[in-house]
Amino acid sequence: MSTHVTVSPTPVSVPVSEPGRGSVVSQNDSEVPFTISQAAVADGLCSSRATAVVYCEGNFGAIDGKTANGLVRHSEKYEILSVIDSAKAGLDAGEVLDDVPNGIPVCLSLDDAFARADQVPDFLIFGMAPSTGMLSSTERLLMLEAMSRGMGLVNGLHEFLNDDPEFAAASALHQVTILDVRRPRDKKDLRMWSGRISTVTCPRIAVLGTDGAIGKRTTSTILTAALRARGINAVLIGTGQTGIIQGARYGVALDAIPCQFCSGELEATVVEAFERERPDVIIIEGQGALSHPAYLTSTFILRGAQPDGVILQHAPHRRTLCDFDQMPMPTPASEINLIQTFAQTQVIGLTINHENMTDAEITGAIVEYERDLGIPVTDALTRPVELLAEMVVRAFPELERNLTAGAA
Repeated sequence: MSTHVTVSPTPVSVPVSEPGRGSVVSQNDSEVPFTISQAAVADGLCSSRATAVVYCEGNFGAIDGKTANGLVRHSEKYEILSVIDSAKAGLDAGEVLDDVPNGIPVCLSLDDAFARADQVPDFLIFGMAPSTGMLSSTERLLMLEAMSRGMGLVNGLHEFLNDDPEFAAASALHQVTILDVRRPRDKKDLRMWSGRISTVTCPRIAVLGTDGAIGKRTTSTILTAALRARGINAVLIGTGQTGIIQGARYGVALDAIPCQFCSGELEATVVEAFERERPDVIIIEGQGALSHPAYLTSTFILRGAQPDGVILQHAPHRRTLCDFDQMPMPTPASEINLIQTFAQTQVIGLTINHENMTDAEITGAIVEYERDLGIPVTDALTRPVELLAEMVVRAFPELERNLTAGAA
């Protein structure tokens, strides 16, 4: 399966939460509660979505459950029926993540998920992203059981199940599909960087971060929707497995590609999106952080896509890097300096991941960073999304001028 994915776009609505003064805001995996709009459902745009149960044992709402968290909040490709996590069984998935019920139950087990479904779900999605990228023995057994019940598998791990003899045999026996989302193109088909990125004449904006699992995909999705709501034709490029599973129209799982081809694969994907869509602006989801010792995919994003601008995501109350508690978090100032030294681009704004912060603390951080960094700052989840769109228009005023000229 190629990691480039093309699906029909689906409108989304972006609820904006407004936490009360002094309340602690729970950000979990830094996702946002997206919902497929009622208009899209009425128009039949969602009728072809496959049904799915998401497996996230012991990790739903936590960092390693980022794929499940993202799918529960926004999925254009799958209708999520339930989540399996015995630690939170009986709860509503929306309430677990965002204190807003969404009707998706958290189930005790696969048996429980089947009991709640009207018919056999089409897929079981592995909803975790462990640092090992591999299945445990318990997880293997559960996924094989799901296949025996007639469910296909959606696998976003580095371990490709189609290459596993036991899973391949089960797939053939039960006539179900295994989707290895991270599988790259055949090596003979991988593309080197060519310089064709110079033919993309619209602004390209990368949403990078100071750490992994800090909300880059969420901010990218919100920003794209906010620009579209403003009448600006924005296209989002996904760069990780979760975005592809969610249904990103253009995407490539960069961390599964040999490093020699990462820049070229991203360049080719951006060029393809530009030539097909003729967008006003392209938003590129970030991965890891340029300063991160383990997750270095940002280097290929900066070199391959050559963004004209960068929005940086930062968690002010996160003291150490995710998965590496011996490593202190970088400051936004140090990351900005590194980005602008490494690439010919400008950081045009900062967005806040508000995990473990009160509303007053969010406001204080916004004021402080705007004063110290001299760039606009907002929180994509708790502040009006228009501020995020304005961040882009302020840096690229031609977007608004072109819109005005087109309407005249």
